[in-house]
Amino acid sequence: MASVRSIFFGLLLLLVTCPALSASLANSSSFHPKEEARKYRRIRAQLRRLNKPSVKTIQSPDGDVIDCVPSHLQPAFDHPNLKGDKPQLPPKRPIGHNPTAGTVNHGFQIWTFSNDSCPEETIPIRRTTEEDILRASSVKRFGRKPFARVRRDSSTGSHEHAVGYVVGDEYYGAKASLNVWAPKVSSSSEFSLSQIWIIAGSFGNDLNTIEAGWQVSPQLYGDNSPRFFTYWTTDAYQSTGCYNLLCSGFVQTNNRIAIGAAISPTSTYNGGQFDINLLIWKDPKHGNWWLEFGSGILVGYWPSFLFSHLAKQASMVQFGGEIVNTQPYGFHTSTQMGSGHFAREGFGKASYFRNLEVVDWDNNLIPLTDLQVMADQPSCYDIQGGINRVWGNYFYFGGPGKNTRCH
Repeated sequence: MASVRSIFFGLLLLLVTCPALSASLANSSSFHPKEEARKYRRIRAQLRRLNKPSVKTIQSPDGDVIDCVPSHLQPAFDHPNLKGDKPQLPPKRPIGHNPTAGTVNHGFQIWTFSNDSCPEETIPIRRTTEEDILRASSVKRFGRKPFARVRRDSSTGSHEHAVGYVVGDEYYGAKASLNVWAPKVSSSSEFSLSQIWIIAGSFGNDLNTIEAGWQVSPQLYGDNSPRFFTYWTTDAYQSTGCYNLLCSGFVQTNNRIAIGAAISPTSTYNGGQFDINLLIWKDPKHGNWWLEFGSGILVGYWPSFLFSHLAKQASMVQFGGEIVNTQPYGFHTSTQMGSGHFAREGFGKASYFRNLEVVDWDNNLIPLTDLQVMADQPSCYDIQGGINRVWGNYFYFGGPGKNTRCH
């Protein structure tokens, strides 16, 4: 009886000190004190692991809390292969890449609107909350993509794509300008994103990917804002990898960009257009995969030891959009991809990728050859490619999801 009483009063204390858990239980059809107590302990342990000691905290106008964490304390250095290390020095840029500016545009992310910033030798990390973890399908799956495979051909399934891709060579990086929008996402368990994929391995359980771009994901972030993100996996999204800094993987080196923070401004239909430049490439000396934003701003790197196939090179590069379709009420979702408009509408209306390039075996940044385009469900989301002197290789893509031809 005493042990039952202690569990009961312990749960009462947890509910008082954890409003998010209390709300979760209120919505639950059944209440199991021991199970919920274990879940709460797992959540608290996860929060302790992710929210590192900070030297400064910045309150973002959109509600995010940004912690300025010493670089050597970031989650990446919890990895056994990195314990005691510090971030590596910047690598040699690809030949043919000419970065210009050395500062980040303050209009890029909302948290910088106050003109506050993190000190040198720290990195800005978006603080993870109890609510963030409770929105995930499970504590264990928090920070990971819903299970999905990258596709090279049309397929059915909950994940749908409209992408341009190159395959059949050895690739050591990719570069593009990504048009940024704020597409409508119909349910909290769906997302819409625009990104670059660096891919190696088969399309089975050994799939390796490195990913970066922007996404709208209510489940992950709790709102409908487009956010700058990264991702990686070495086993087809099963048990390795994560978004942003939500596991030991990506090593951030920049104190002005918060991965996972909201992007501003965004493009408007028939109005101003905004895009971001991203470059991912493999350091010829150390083999790590680096991420650059804008004109010369190094965000950080994925250590090569994280991967099997990508420890050497990529065999495929994809650019484009992805959504999750949960088929609410038995019909196709109305979650938008890109701007929510089809490719044929063109500039100012459809979303685009431009200046598509890849990095070759000798660290040269070169234009694509033989770009192929593919849409899983062209009645819902489509893609049209092209090439010209100003934009190089480019394409328009996207769509509204559910419509008279997509149902």
